[in-house]
This record gives sequence, structure tokens and C-alpha cells, in this order.
Amino acid sequence: MAMIEKYANPNRFLKVARPLVKWVAAISLLCLGIGLYLALFVSPADYQQGESVRIIYVHVPAAWMAMFCYTSLVISAAVGLIWKHPLADIAARETAPIGAIFTFLALVTGSFWGKPMWGTWWVWDARLTSMLILLFLYFGYMALNSAFDNQQRGARASAILAIVGFINVPIIKFSVDWWNTLHQPASVLRMDGPSIHSSMLTPLLLMAVGYSFFFIWVLIIRMDSAVMAGKIRTLRQQHAQG
Repeated sequence: MAMIEKYANPNRFLKVARPLVKWVAAISLLCLGIGLYLALFVSPADYQQGESVRIIYVHVPAAWMAMFCYTSLVISAAVGLIWKHPLADIAARETAPIGAIFTFLALVTGSFWGKPMWGTWWVWDARLTSMLILLFLYFGYMALNSAFDNQQRGARASAILAIVGFINVPIIKFSVDWWNTLHQPASVLRMDGPSIHSSMLTPLLLMAVGYSFFFIWVLIIRMDSAVMAGKIRTLRQQHAQG
């Protein structure tokens, strides 16, 4: 609670976050660069899927990030709803477009992967359908957040939608275990450890780390811009009233 209160001040948060941007960006670009090199030129082709298996190095981390971003959004929205933390509302609002892009990327690359594997661009598979619902939840959150003239009311209404929609995240994760789907069972996040070879696991994890730091990088920039826009808006209001 003390930590939440400490960084409730936007200026204090940005004073810490701004110097981190270049380091976060460097880590993201380094991991993505190495990860893509290993994925395209070092990791082996699959004996069944051939070269098309390389799509997983973009697709799978994007799907992970889609769920991670939504979880981050829900946590931020809940903190803003319960403790009226102004930065939490900003973090949730600025996370939504990033998460939506990762979700869209996962769906598009999944379609490119599915065409040679399943013979079709789309099936109403449990995993695919729940990912599509996640994209709609992102869109719904963003639409509801901006639907009110009063920003606080918009943040509260959209926070409730996000929290209720969180039930979809475990559905995405466990859909391959609960239903008979075309997707293979989990091969990385398993209780007994990953079941794929290190030559594929290493670039996959590097891409995931690169995506994670990319998310932090873009989120800090977006939050910085949102805070500055809020200050400008407040100054204009004060000037108009004065």
C-alpha cells in the first residue's frame, strides 16, 4: 500500500521511469534482434511443418503478451477502482492499445500458421475463439473508457468490464486442455518443464523477453504523453476559468 501511495504522484513516477526508457529499449531491441536471428537462421525446421514452424517465434510470444497485457490492464484497473490511484487508471488505459496490437498479431500470425497446417485460415477452435474474444474485450474497454465526458466515470465503467472479462484469460490458457482443439497442448509452460528442444526454446524465450521489454518501453512513453496531456488540459481549464 505504501508503494502504491508513493508512486501515485505522476511526477515522481516519471522521474523514475524516464531514465529507464533507453535501457528498456536497448534490452528489447537486443533480445528481438538475437531472437529473430536464431529463429530464422539457427533453429531447425520442423520435420512435419517445415520452414513454416518459424512463425511460432512471432506468434507464440505475441499470444503470451496478449494475455500478459490484459492481466496488467486488469490489475491497474482494479488498483484505480479500489484506491483511486490516478496513475493506475492511466496505466490501464495506455496498456489497452498495446495489448490489442499483440492480440491482433497473434491472431494474424496464427492464421498464417494455420493455413498450411490445417488447410484453412480460420476455424472456430476454442483457443482461436477465446483469443478473438480477448481482442473484443480490448476494443470494448477502449470504447467504454472514452465513451464518457467524465474521465473518472469512463475509467470506472471500463475497469468493471475489464475485471469481469478477465475470466477469459484462464479460458485461453487452458482451452487446449479442457476441449478437443486443433492447437497442441502447452509445450513451454508446463509443470514438468518445457518439452521442446533448446534450439527452439532459446529464440522463443528471447522473443518473449524482447516483447516484454517492448511493452514496458512503449507503455512508459504512452504514460508520459498521457500525463503531459493531462497537465496541458488542466492548465487550459485554469486559464479559461481565470
